[in-house]
Amino acid sequence: MTYKDNKTKILGLHHVTALSSNPQKNVDFYAGILGLRMVKKTINFDAPEVYHLYYGDSEGSPGTLMTFFPYPKMAKGRQGTGQLTVTSFSIADGSIGYWMDRLKKYGVEHTTPKKRFNDEEFIYFEDTDGLGIELVTNDRDYREGYNYGHIPREHTIKGFYGITLNQQSHKRTADFLTSCLDHKVVAEDGDRYRFSPDGEVGGIVDVVEMPSGSMGRGGSGTVHHVAFATSDDEAQLEVRERLASTGVHVTPVVDRQYFKSIYFREPGGVLFEVATNPPGMAIDEDPNHLGTSLKLPTWQENNRDVIESNLETITFDAMEFMD
Repeated sequence: MTYKDNKTKILGLHHVTALSSNPQKNVDFYAGILGLRMVKKTINFDAPEVYHLYYGDSEGSPGTLMTFFPYPKMAKGRQGTGQLTVTSFSIADGSIGYWMDRLKKYGVEHTTPKKRFNDEEFIYFEDTDGLGIELVTNDRDYREGYNYGHIPREHTIKGFYGITLNQQSHKRTADFLTSCLDHKVVAEDGDRYRFSPDGEVGGIVDVVEMPSGSMGRGGSGTVHHVAFATSDDEAQLEVRERLASTGVHVTPVVDRQYFKSIYFREPGGVLFEVATNPPGMAIDEDPNHLGTSLKLPTWQENNRDVIESNLETITFDAMEFMD
């Protein structure tokens, strides 16, 4: 599988979308405990009876967006091969102690600090549905994390560090990333293979080889898909042409209002998306009030009363999570 094109179209990660069960617990964990800004409260465009909640930095920038479809009473999934199993967030050097204390305060079990690739320090924990999360320290991330006022600015989460894919064999996924999605081999550490378009924080993809690992099963606490960022509609269409020319089954462009998307599966089974950076989260909401009201796609506005009646009311007060 090869495609000759020297122009990089994939810029890194755009968003990760996961499945959860209880929307209020989801808000409390990601906006409350972790301090991410809820930048959009909308619906799953394909299942309007379900929220689509977006968390990120102050502007909801690509590369910071963790999003959820919270299906009340959804059965718990199982993490395994053929899945994105860990989403890693970036924090500053010197912040890991703060986060261990904060997680302990709210009863979130976590590992002790661990290292990989010689100097990469991180802790692992899971959200209320069992979704795998890491906080990774580094001094290479100059993005400014969001702060509701309840977490010290110097310790805020800056955005994605990277993701981890679990596969029974890494080779097909590795070939796909390097041949079709502009990634390069960055490093190797035992059964962990690292890829990135540019080697920078926010775009790292680790593929962990687990030959005897059990296949994952979808459900709450698992990732639905991961989206890679591209600059605009033209670049996205070029990526789509590239994928189709190599025999990949890729969807037509789908308008998700805040970005445009194409979807396809990589050879190991993980659902991938390529999303445009524009138009962004502020297209239908004042930047100072992102995530404060339920935003619907234009074709669902006539159904607002019915949709709102079917959604559980969710609230958030950052002061309830003040240190």
